[in-house]
Amino acid sequence: MIRLSTKGRYGTRLMLNLAKHYRNKDHSIVLKNLSKEEDISIRYLEQIIIPLKLNKLVKSIRGAGGGYKLARHPSKIKLTDILNALEGPCCLVECVEDDEYCQRIPVCAVHDVWKEASSMLKNYFESITLEDLMKRDEKKNKKIKDK
Repeated sequence: MIRLSTKGRYGTRLMLNLAKHYRNKDHSIVLKNLSKEEDISIRYLEQIIIPLKLNKLVKSIRGAGGGYKLARHPSKIKLTDILNALEGPCCLVECVEDDEYCQRIPVCAVHDVWKEASSMLKNYFESITLEDLMKRDEKKNKKIKDK
């Protein structure tokens, strides 16, 4: 079974949390608060935030009232941006991204299946923005409150 690592899963949660704070006038948040809100250790968040900064998905704000915030509007950040920053390219097997990985690619029917499946997954992640995730989050939380 192919699985996302905790880095990809927790990083997506971190980004969703930052997206929820984006609406606020002062929308930066410190890792300590993110850690409490998401129940993720600060040390792990410190590791996750680095590739997100390097890929220009988050900005760090120094000084009093500093912290982290999204680098752009939640509607402009796609799930694939986050996962690529944290997990690398979206592909099920190495030969999909690297034509030289295996000499059997030209005659391998299974390679075609992996390539098609990877493309479908990539397109799905490409179609979802942080804004979409915020709407899903609001919907889920509303259901919980209504119970």
